[in-house]
Amino acid sequence: MKNKLKFIALSGTTGVTENLYVYEYGGDMIIVDCGVGFPESEMFGVDLVIPDFSYIKQNAGKLRGILISHGHEDHLGGLPFLLKDVNATVYASKLVAGFIQDKFDDYAMKSPKISVFDPERDVLTLGVFKITPFRVSHSVPDGVGFCIDTPEGKIFHVPDYKFDWTPVDGRPFDVAKLATLASQGTLALASDALGANTPGYTESELSIENRIEAIASDASGKVYLTTISSNISRIQQTINVAAKLGRKIVFIGRSIERKATIAKDLGYLFYPNDLVVKSKQASRLPPNKILYIISGSYGQPGSALYRLCMGEHDFLTIGKGDAVIFSSDPAPPGSKANVDFMVDKLIEADVDVHYYDMQEDLHVSGHGSIGDIEMLFALVKPKYYIPIGGTIRHMRAYGLIAQKMGASEGNVLELLPGEVVEFSNQYAKRAGKIPVKEVMVDGLGIGDVGNVVLRDRHILSKEGIVIAIIHFDRNESTLLQNPEIMSRGFVFEQKYGSILEDASRELIKALQKKKSINANVVKNIAIDFLERFFYQKTGRRPMILPVVVEV
Repeated sequence: MKNKLKFIALSGTTGVTENLYVYEYGGDMIIVDCGVGFPESEMFGVDLVIPDFSYIKQNAGKLRGILISHGHEDHLGGLPFLLKDVNATVYASKLVAGFIQDKFDDYAMKSPKISVFDPERDVLTLGVFKITPFRVSHSVPDGVGFCIDTPEGKIFHVPDYKFDWTPVDGRPFDVAKLATLASQGTLALASDALGANTPGYTESELSIENRIEAIASDASGKVYLTTISSNISRIQQTINVAAKLGRKIVFIGRSIERKATIAKDLGYLFYPNDLVVKSKQASRLPPNKILYIISGSYGQPGSALYRLCMGEHDFLTIGKGDAVIFSSDPAPPGSKANVDFMVDKLIEADVDVHYYDMQEDLHVSGHGSIGDIEMLFALVKPKYYIPIGGTIRHMRAYGLIAQKMGASEGNVLELLPGEVVEFSNQYAKRAGKIPVKEVMVDGLGIGDVGNVVLRDRHILSKEGIVIAIIHFDRNESTLLQNPEIMSRGFVFEQKYGSILEDASRELIKALQKKKSINANVVKNIAIDFLERFFYQKTGRRPMILPVVVEV
């Protein structure tokens, strides 16, 4: 029986993170990207969300390699979690390889096998797959797309991209190579859909530098600019502005410092060594001679910028005359509320704040808009279209663009997580769905936080907890004294202590009605009774935690 080419969207189609896609043919399998997601606001205590790697682990013997397209966390951050259980070589461009190595160092993990390719000349052969990388433009340098030559035909996999003819690093999208690769026919295109609702072409990164310079030149005190740590282009632009204005650069935040060091060492960030100073040296300089590049653009509690806003930073202060520039969108789930909070704190402190609501265009998307998407479609001319990297609405808008350019509706494949497409004899068909679930990372725990735990955390955050300590004589099957009832986050005990005392007395009565009780019965009765009692008295449903002390 003839093998079929499978394309599996394990994750990364209905959300803008957790990008992970599988190509499989016979006994060979490759992965493109392996990213993390960021927790929604109701995922209390969760640090990261990662793809479900179950299918990859089950087929680890087929895995010939992992291709990483660029250096953002939502495309490479899942590698440490996957490579703990799977042995495979990672293929990446030079800067991306540096970021991957840093990621493993951060987790104190053994270095993975990384093969660095040059998108100008290298071709990779992984099992039956022949992969030709080509350079694309994005908000982080050294990003690529992949032309994947398979036994069924060519598939172009182009994650985050835009057509930027004046990129900060001077290396635009390699359109000539893309057109040459596509000239002999394309079976399918899997490409970024995030900008499919945005008219026109995405603006060039180059335009931002003048806007940053205008704000910094007007500032009478210190200037703080925050962006995501992997946005090396934005860091370079900020360094250029500092050099023009006679300010020294100070990197604040571990992630910013490390990524800037990696980029400079690998030749992707350029500045004279005396332009960048340590924070101790900066403390001896006049405020109008310093420009800080600081981590915390998503408002992460505990980040350098968050601590600065709260007045809790070890050595930095901020106030009137200082300026803060947010040069990023609050994109990940749950981040906008945190950024709004920081902006309000800064405004309250009379800081000159420049942020997304002010329409100053201090951030340019790294994702192509409708014009960019149309250009990619025209260059590649695929038979089938697969939107990736967006949400449901972005996928549908992407499909409408394809149909406007002549594609039939049935040739646009909008895939939910886990869905499989099979290609055979130049035709595609949907071929079922692989079971996948959200895997949440909480501290050292991976996948041990599920819906039940999140529900409990949600109740704790909204309603609080009531603890009932019940002393029980195991031999006599009787209570030794009235239960001791305490609350945390439910009612203020000094003011509403009578409710807890009433609950204790009524719980005793409920327990005494039972002819025979044991520790388990006592627990169950306490939970059921107290839940109803407190709801009747307060309209709230705190979590009930009975502690039975057997003597």
